[in-house]
Amino acid sequence: MILDSLKNKEQYIALHPRFKQVFDYIDNNDVAALECGRHDIDGDNIFVNVQELDLKARSEARLELHRKYIDIQLLLKGPAEEFGWSEKKDCLKAEAEFDEQKDVQFFTDEPQCFYSVGEGQFSILFPEDGHAPMLGEGHVKKCIFKILL
Repeated sequence: MILDSLKNKEQYIALHPRFKQVFDYIDNNDVAALECGRHDIDGDNIFVNVQELDLKARSEARLELHRKYIDIQLLLKGPAEEFGWSEKKDCLKAEAEFDEQKDVQFFTDEPQCFYSVGEGQFSILFPEDGHAPMLGEGHVKKCIFKILL
């Protein structure tokens, strides 16, 4: 898991060959003006889901894991969004089997820790990062970039 500000994005381009394309997209598009829903950047290799939603209480945290995609979650507008986080090895209480089509499995384990993402900040979440997003109070608009491994 990585948490940082967009001003430092250049430091992360070397981590994956598709990260540069994501950060270039952010630099060259008004992502805050994007309508909610999926927007393809490079087909299924890179796309972004734009969401507007009300945050929920920590007690409703559901950890999720992915197998095929890395998430870069960017907060566009609203109060800080909290995330729960746990190592993959500690995600033991599965709600259901892994959904191959949606590339997600949810868990009811208690997160090991919580962290906040503010406006203009992003979190990079790899398949080994169990994460519970959308926590806190208030209404947010965010981008979830999905990068195929």
